[in-house]
Amino acid sequence: MTKGWLVLLLAGVFEVGYALSVAGSHGFSRLSWSVVAVGFFLLTLFALSVALKSIDVGIGYAVWAGIGAVGAALLGPVFFSETLTALKAFWLAVIIGGVVWLKLSDSQGPEDLANGG
Repeated sequence: MTKGWLVLLLAGVFEVGYALSVAGSHGFSRLSWSVVAVGFFLLTLFALSVALKSIDVGIGYAVWAGIGAVGAALLGPVFFSETLTALKAFWLAVIIGGVVWLKLSDSQGPEDLANGG
C-alpha cells in the first residue's frame, strides 16, 4: 500500500509539471513547452494508473487532483505573472487538509488490524 501512495505522490508531481508546462505552452503554440507538456501528461497518467492498482479510484483521483491544484497554484506565481493572495492560500490549505483526511480515512482502523488486516 505504501508503494501505491508514493507512486501517487510522484503522479501528483508530474501533474504539477503538466499544468505548468501547459500554461507555458500558451495554448500549445510554443513547441518546447508543448513537448514538455505532452511528456508530463504521459508520465502523470502512467503513474496515476500504477497507483490506482492499490488505491481506491475516488481517493486516488482526489489526492492526485489536489496535489496538482495546490502545486500549480503555489508555483504559478514563481514561473508566471500570477498572484497568490491570502484568500487563495486559505482555500489551498483547505484542499491540503482534505487530502490529508482522505489519506487518514484510507488507513486501517483498529478493527481492521484486529481481524488480520
